[in-house]
Amino acid sequence: MPSVLQVRQHKNPDGSPAAAHVLKDNAAWRGMLREEIIEPERPIIDSHHHLWDKPGQTYLIREFFADAQSGHNIRGTVYIEGGSYYGKSVPEMMKHLGEVEFANGMAAVADSQAYGNTLVASGIVGGADLTFGAQIAALLDAQLATAPKRYRGIRLITKWDADEALNNSRYVIPTGLLSHPQFRAGFKQLKTRELSFDAMVYHPQLLELADLASAFPDTTIILNHIGGLIAKTRTYRAQEAEATAHWQASMRALARCPNVYVKLGGLGMPYLGFGIDQLERPPSSQLLAEAWGPYFNFCIETFGPERCMFESNFPPDRDSVEYHVLWNAFKRVAMPFTAAEKHALFFGTATKAYRLSMTLE
Repeated sequence: MPSVLQVRQHKNPDGSPAAAHVLKDNAAWRGMLREEIIEPERPIIDSHHHLWDKPGQTYLIREFFADAQSGHNIRGTVYIEGGSYYGKSVPEMMKHLGEVEFANGMAAVADSQAYGNTLVASGIVGGADLTFGAQIAALLDAQLATAPKRYRGIRLITKWDADEALNNSRYVIPTGLLSHPQFRAGFKQLKTRELSFDAMVYHPQLLELADLASAFPDTTIILNHIGGLIAKTRTYRAQEAEATAHWQASMRALARCPNVYVKLGGLGMPYLGFGIDQLERPPSSQLLAEAWGPYFNFCIETFGPERCMFESNFPPDRDSVEYHVLWNAFKRVAMPFTAAEKHALFFGTATKAYRLSMTLE
């Protein structure tokens, strides 16, 4: 059964092939601000980051360790697929295996503590095109065999909007993909392998995700970046209040599915329209907590701390904030919560959702 998806072809204005991402180097701008670390002893699982070497940005094990060791107590991390290190001499369905092999190798380097004591990629989320249907089991089994101690699930970015300018996924996503029979036949393969699904959608698709979660109540779904709120983008800005209200209503509906967790982060990506990357000076953690806190607090109130987890989403969020400032902002947002609730938000929820073998000893 062939895939439903087509690989998106990125092109320059003249029609020639272009790199999917050309990332800017804003290290000098970010370096203008250094903050004292808030609650430096608090144990943290960074539940969402990438490692890659893309045009304009190298972010591999050394670069991540420089961030992870910048003051906060980052005990472990979850590596999320980023579309890198695909196999070239394998069938299309199996190409994602190469990224899991890479991530597992990075985890082995981290285990050696050559760069520090953070257990990078203690959980690995690979990629898989579920629209291959039941055949995708071959890839899932190969990924499990490659990283049996760390492989925890897959992510397939399925974000779609009527505004084509927002459709920048690696695949061309058709409307209604989460309900497509082939996608669901592939999704069905996750449960028997105890694998989770990281969902990256735009907020108008949240009710589709709720339908998927209801249809597969025994499969853990982890919603990326507070559900893809695009209320501040060019497309929705004129109706920002209505778009935000739609997001809130859809998140309440999704919260009725107990198998769904939410990641708190990802709002530093410039295309979301917060404009933080355009400031003359880098934002303080106080400014970020004020800008992002209402959205995070809504998620926590709706899903509960035991189903929410903070994430760095580095390096994409590095366009707007330095790593240690980002975690200070999260800690400011969490200040009103109890000790047990803070522990869930920073450590416990990620450990549970991704079945990490992490202790505080």
